[in-house]
Amino acid sequence: MTGIDIPALQFPKVALVTGGSSGIGKATAARLAAMGSAVVVGYNSGSARAQEVVDGLQVAGRQDPPHCAMRIAIDETDSIAEAAAAVEKLYGRLDALINCGGATTPVPLNDLDKLTDAIFDKTVTINLRGPFAMMRAFRPLLEHGTAPAIINISSIAARTGLGSSLAYLAAKAGVDALTVALAKILAPKIRVFSVSPAGVDTDFVPGRSREQLQKTAEKLPLAHITTPDDVARAVVACIVHLTSSTGIVVPVDEGRHL
Repeated sequence: MTGIDIPALQFPKVALVTGGSSGIGKATAARLAAMGSAVVVGYNSGSARAQEVVDGLQVAGRQDPPHCAMRIAIDETDSIAEAAAAVEKLYGRLDALINCGGATTPVPLNDLDKLTDAIFDKTVTINLRGPFAMMRAFRPLLEHGTAPAIINISSIAARTGLGSSLAYLAAKAGVDALTVALAKILAPKIRVFSVSPAGVDTDFVPGRSREQLQKTAEKLPLAHITTPDDVARAVVACIVHLTSSTGIVVPVDEGRHL
């Protein structure tokens, strides 16, 4: 086939993954490292676990400086500011920001009294304000990157109204709204995406068993339990391949939204 101009793929030289010490974040860090990115593995309290992730990351080509683990408490303004300064000092740029850090406290959706103000505020602070604060703090470094992209890990709960709590699904709906708004605001330099999984085979939701995931998966169009790497591959696709897209929500949910 001739006459078709296929642009060279732009792989991020430096990528930062919050919540990178386990689950989706860990799988995403591994995918990015395999492409040759220097990866900052952000964590809140699991420093040893984050360092284990860093030690296991592939080193493709020359990376100077190499991968690193960095404490980034996304609900603490000072922690985010310190991380932004540290990334600037170490790398001087950022090409991809993956907002994967989050937490949830399961509360039955019909038990409004059990969803206290404290639970609601904590859930929204971590899952909505946290990603926004990261995007705000790292915007200058992203603007120095090459084909920079922000990927927010959302949830299909924002669309279906079903999830671990009303606060969590509301926070994720807010993330999707921010994705659309910031795609306009940060264009044309920075692309912004939401990757929206359903139940993923991790320990993210306290008390949720793999048997529960399997029963749910059997009812879905693709009848498959989503793995962390399934989500990680979607993240990479947004960064590397969807260069003419921004402000979109990419479901990774085995068709649950249908």
